[in-house]
Amino acid sequence: MQTTATASTTSVLRVMNERAVFAETFRVGAVSRPELAQRTGLSKPTVAGALANLERAGLLRQVGVRAGAAGRSAALYEVRPEAGWVFAVDVGRSYVRVALADLVGRIVARKDEPSRSTRARDLVAQLTRLAEELAATAGIGRDEITLAVFGTPGIHDKATGALHLAPNLPGWNRRGSVERLAGIAGSTYVVENDIDLASVGEATYGLGRGVRHFVYVSIGTGTGMGIIIDGRLYRGFRGAAGEIGYLPVGEGDPLTGEPAARRRGMFESVASAGGVVATARRLGLDAAGAKEVFDAARAGDETARLAVSREVDHVSHALAGITAVLDPELVVLGGGVGSQTGDLLVAPVAERLRDLVALRPPRIEVSTLGTDAVLLGALAVGLADARDLVLESAATAAR
Repeated sequence: MQTTATASTTSVLRVMNERAVFAETFRVGAVSRPELAQRTGLSKPTVAGALANLERAGLLRQVGVRAGAAGRSAALYEVRPEAGWVFAVDVGRSYVRVALADLVGRIVARKDEPSRSTRARDLVAQLTRLAEELAATAGIGRDEITLAVFGTPGIHDKATGALHLAPNLPGWNRRGSVERLAGIAGSTYVVENDIDLASVGEATYGLGRGVRHFVYVSIGTGTGMGIIIDGRLYRGFRGAAGEIGYLPVGEGDPLTGEPAARRRGMFESVASAGGVVATARRLGLDAAGAKEVFDAARAGDETARLAVSREVDHVSHALAGITAVLDPELVVLGGGVGSQTGDLLVAPVAERLRDLVALRPPRIEVSTLGTDAVLLGALAVGLADARDLVLESAATAAR
C-alpha cells in the first residue's frame, strides 16, 4: 500500500510540474530551461524532466538556442501550435460565424455564412460541413479537433439537453436537442450563451482587458448581458444571469401588456431593434428597420429623434437598475443597435444615468470587437479548456 501511495503522489507531482512548465512556456513564448526554473521555482532537473515529457508528448518543441555567458547556449522551447485545435462557432439568427484556431490561438481558417437555423437538422448539417472545410484548410481531420465551443442564444439546460429562451432557434428547446452538436467536430464540445461569450471576448481582446468588474450589454435582434465580476464570468444559479430582456423596464405592465412583452420580455420588447421600429411607427414614422430610424435621426427627422429619445430612456433605466445591483466600472455596448449607434446613445445615456444613480455611474463605451465578439469569446474559452485537455491526454498516455 505504501508503494502504491508513493507512486500515486509522484505521478500527481509530475503532472503538476508539467502543467506549471507548460503554462509558463505558453505565457512567455520561446523560453530556456534555466529561465523556466527561475520563473516556476522548480529545480533544473525537474524542469528538464518536464520538458522532456512534454516534448515527447508533442506539446512542446525546440525552436533554437540562446547564447549565454561564457559562450554557453541554452535550448529554447515553445508550445507546439499543432498540439491542439479549437473550433469556435457563433450561431446567430441570420448568420453563423466559425473559426478554427491552433493551440496558441492563431486563427488558421474562418467562414461566415447566412444561417440555416429554421430547422435544427439543417443547422447541424451546415455546421458539420463548415467544420469539415475548416479542418481541411488546416490539413487535419474533423475528428482531430480538440474542442468545439458553440455560442448560442438562450440557456443550455444540461439536465435535459435543451436550449431555453432561444426562440430564434426552432426545435432546440426539445429534450436532448443539444446532443446533436456532439458529432460536428471532435468528441468534446461546450455550449455557452452567446452574450456570455461576447463578454469573455471583450475581457480577453477588447475594452474589458484589465477591468475587473464590467458588463457587456447587447442590443440587437434581442437583448442580453454578460457579467464579469472580479475578472470572472458570472452565470448565476441556472446560467440565466444577464437575461435583461425580462427586466420590467418599458411601457405598460408586463403582465397585462402586449403578448410580445410577456413572451420576449418587457425590456427587449422596447429596446431591441424591433422595439425601436415599433416605437417609431407608433409615433408616425414609417420605418422598415432600426437602421432607418437611426439614420433619419442623424439626418434631423424630429419623429426619429423622439423614437431615439425613447430608446435612450429605456436603456438608461435598465442600466440604472444594473448599476444599483452590480456596480460595474464599465458598460460595453454591443449588438446591432448597441455597437452601431454609439453616436446617438452613449452621451445621452451617460447623462441620464447621472440623474438616475446615487453614485458616479459607470463608463459607457461601444465595443471595438463588433460582430466578432461572440466568436472571439468562444476562442478564448476554447483555448483555455483545450490546453487542459491536451495536458490530461498526455498525462493519461504516460501512465
